[in-house]
This record gives sequence, structure tokens and C-alpha cells, in this order.
Amino acid sequence: MNLARYTGYISCLLSVLMFTACGVPGPPHPPSLELPEPVTDLGAVRKGDKVSLAWTVPTETTDRLRVQQLGMTRICRNLDQNLPNCADPVGMVAPPQVPTAKRSDRRAPTAPSRQGYLDTLPPSVLRNDAAAEIRYAVSVLNAHGRSAGLSNQVTVPGMPAPQPPADFRAQVTAEGILLSWTGRLESTDVPQFEHVYRVYRREEGTNNDIRVAEVLFRGLPSYVVSDRSFEWEKTYSYWATVVTLVQAKGQEETEFEGLDTPSQKVFAHDIFPPSVPVGLQAAFSGEGPQRFIDLVWAPDTEVDLAGYNVYRREQGSGASERMNQELLRVPAFRDTNVRPGHEYFYSVAAVDVRGNQSAPSAEVSENVP
Repeated sequence: MNLARYTGYISCLLSVLMFTACGVPGPPHPPSLELPEPVTDLGAVRKGDKVSLAWTVPTETTDRLRVQQLGMTRICRNLDQNLPNCADPVGMVAPPQVPTAKRSDRRAPTAPSRQGYLDTLPPSVLRNDAAAEIRYAVSVLNAHGRSAGLSNQVTVPGMPAPQPPADFRAQVTAEGILLSWTGRLESTDVPQFEHVYRVYRREEGTNNDIRVAEVLFRGLPSYVVSDRSFEWEKTYSYWATVVTLVQAKGQEETEFEGLDTPSQKVFAHDIFPPSVPVGLQAAFSGEGPQRFIDLVWAPDTEVDLAGYNVYRREQGSGASERMNQELLRVPAFRDTNVRPGHEYFYSVAAVDVRGNQSAPSAEVSENVP
């Protein structure tokens, strides 16, 4: 065999070997068990005897594939101790719909969604003990009822919640929305407990709850607070709840809210005039035809003040006339329409932005020589 034919034979053999090697399959992959990854962001909030649980639904399996089908989710609860498993769930949550993916898209990410569960605590699990805790976890199953394990575990306080005051009231006054209730609370002999009254407000047409007051329970027969942060001519709902503050030995302080009082709806309609101006003074000035009386008074500091009106009457006349055509923005006025030999009596009234006018101030008088 000459050199040229030998070289060609080798090249052809290498080509065949390379082509054949490209078609050799790799090691086989085991079939997926379709086990959803355990939840890692379980959260719990207690309100009265209800505990709201929420978590993100797993979107991947333990072998990093996209979840195709979920089973039920077990709700696990235990007192004080860690949860070793979820053999006796207190509830089950049906699986959410998982969008069907093509086989080629099984590694594509799925948008996360949230699920929740509301657990009602039976009286038998509650104890009048600052160290009492109720522990939760969830276990997400696959379509065959198997799980990759429990979620992260969270706790809520495990003592009874006080009842809210039964006579909570909200009333519109000139000083603000007056909120009142009586101070009856079940007595406890646990020094690690404290109770706080917490009052909320919500403007009509919104979902925004504003905390407007917190008052420490001090054993008083009644409590009164005033909300001054509202806006006039709007409708609000107010309610109160009792917050239990727990300071167990060696642990950070925790808290949970009890049930809410029935809400009190009020329309903050401003029919209340500003305060009556004080400190009015009158002084004559000028010579010859240029005669006038200057008036000054203490400024009104109310936030909704629009201005002032000045009133005048003469000696022997019972009727006062307004001197200014438009509201005065400053607490001063010059009366240039005066005549020699006359005595004038002045008063001032404050007006707010909604047109409510105060009573007139005490009168002062001044003579024009």
C-alpha cells in the first residue's frame, strides 16, 4: 500500500469513529420523584383565636425540575415542641392550578403564587403561661401523596386572648374624634403579661388601616383618647383591640392582637367655629383730614383658619356692621372711615376654611378727637 492510499484510509477511519462517537448515549438519568421542594417562607400571624398562615407555593421539585402537578398541603400544629413530622395534620389545603408545561419547558421557571390557611385555636391548646407557644409547619405533597419534608417552623403565643371592650365609642368634636371605652379586662396573675389598647382608623373607600392610638392598660375604669390626624368632611371607621405583650424569660418580647370591637362609623363634618380672637386693641392716629383707627389682635393659630372679619358700631347704635369686604389674612386692620367727635366700638371674629365663624371678640372702643 503506497503512502497516499494509507493516509486516505486513516482519514476515513477517523471520520467514521468520530461520527459513531457522536451518537453514543450518555449515562441514563433516574426518573423524577416529582417531590416539591419544601416551603421555606411560612409565616404566621395570630388574631384572637385565629392564626393566619401564608406561604409561597413550590414551583420546583427536589431535582430542580418544574412542578407538573401538586397534591394537598398538610397543615401541621404542635404545642411548644418542634414538629418531627406531620402525621396528624390539623388541616389540608387543596393544590393550586399549575400551568401545564411542554416537556421541553420543564426547566423553565414558573411565576410563584401564594397560599394560605386560617386555623382556629381550640381552648384546649391555650395556657395562661408566658412560655406557651404554638408551632406550625406545612408539608406540600405531590400527586401521589409523598412529600420532601416539612417547611420552616414558626410559632405564635399560646395564651388566651382578652376580650375587647364592649362599649367602644367614636364621636366628632371640635378637638378631634373622641374615642372612649371602659377598661374591663380579665385579670391575670402572670407578671410577664402586659396589655395595650390599640385603636385603628380606616377611611371609607380604602383598605388602609391607620394605627391612631395605643394606651397601656392601667386598671382605670375608663379611657379617652382623641384623634387629631384625620381630615374634615371625610367618613371614617374606628375600632379597638387589646394587644397582649409577652415577655418570657430569656426570649424577645412578642405580641398578638385580640378580637376587634365593632367598628364605629363617623362623618367628620366640621360645624365647629374657630376660637374667639383675643387681645383686640384700638388706637387713633393722624392729624387733619388723615385720621384713622388702627386695630390689632392676637393671631389665631388653628390650622384651618381662613381669616378674620372686623365689625364696628357707633355710640348709641346697637347694630354692628362688617368693615372688610374680603376676609383679612393678618390680625390687623386700619379703619380710615372715621369722623371727628365720634366714638367707635370694634369686635373681631375668626372664620375657618369651611365658613364657620366664631363668636365676636370682646369689644374695644376708641374716640376720634
